[in-house]
Amino acid sequence: MQLTDNTIFITGGASGIGRGLAEAFHKLGNTVIIGGRRQALLDEVVAANPGMQAIAFDVADPASIDAAAATLKARYPGLNVLVNNAGIMPFDDASGHIDDEVARRILDTNLLGPIRLTSALIDLLKQQPRATILHNTSVLAYVPLAVTAVYSASKAALHSYAMSQRFMLRETSVRVQEIAPPWVDTDLVKKSGDPRAMPLDAFIAQTMARLASEDEEIIVDAVKPLRDNPGAKEHALVNGFNAALIAHPIPV
Repeated sequence: MQLTDNTIFITGGASGIGRGLAEAFHKLGNTVIIGGRRQALLDEVVAANPGMQAIAFDVADPASIDAAAATLKARYPGLNVLVNNAGIMPFDDASGHIDDEVARRILDTNLLGPIRLTSALIDLLKQQPRATILHNTSVLAYVPLAVTAVYSASKAALHSYAMSQRFMLRETSVRVQEIAPPWVDTDLVKKSGDPRAMPLDAFIAQTMARLASEDEEIIVDAVKPLRDNPGAKEHALVNGFNAALIAHPIPV
């Protein structure tokens, strides 16, 4: 994508990867609008980045999405980049009871939220001479983490959706790119300084450098070994990946 002269809306932009991307794009002179549920955090980010703007909304709520989309269309008719970044990652146990309310919240936030918001803004994006939809999935879209089974499934589904959407938009001015982060040291789970987690600033730097390419998938070096499709050996890869994390659990 072109990294300058954009009007960009980033969901989940008040913390973690979303804030990192928002500040990186803002420093390049783009018009950046961040969205999220927590007004106090939105205000904090805007105050720290003069000129950045914010819209409070809940990506898991269809009515809130419609209201946010209407505001974006009215205030920012030149909006040409949508970053579907917001996500939640509760742990679960697929061998036992899965709380239905929690599972629905994950799917509403991580999968249906991006689908609904993109649908609400797609006509505006198509009107722009150039536009980009950027989906934030996860390395777990390729290799699921068993203790976050619903989260992993939601990211695998969003990866699939991005591929279909990219094909359907192939003859328009809208490009679809996907970032698939590794474990990044943010508060998505718990910001712990664990040496296995990629520092946020390093992740943002690598990601921004690669976004300028024509690549459909923007993946950092740490993700490449897991992105390669293991084919018939997939189960051994997934089992080994999860066994290693059981032996040395993620801090929560």
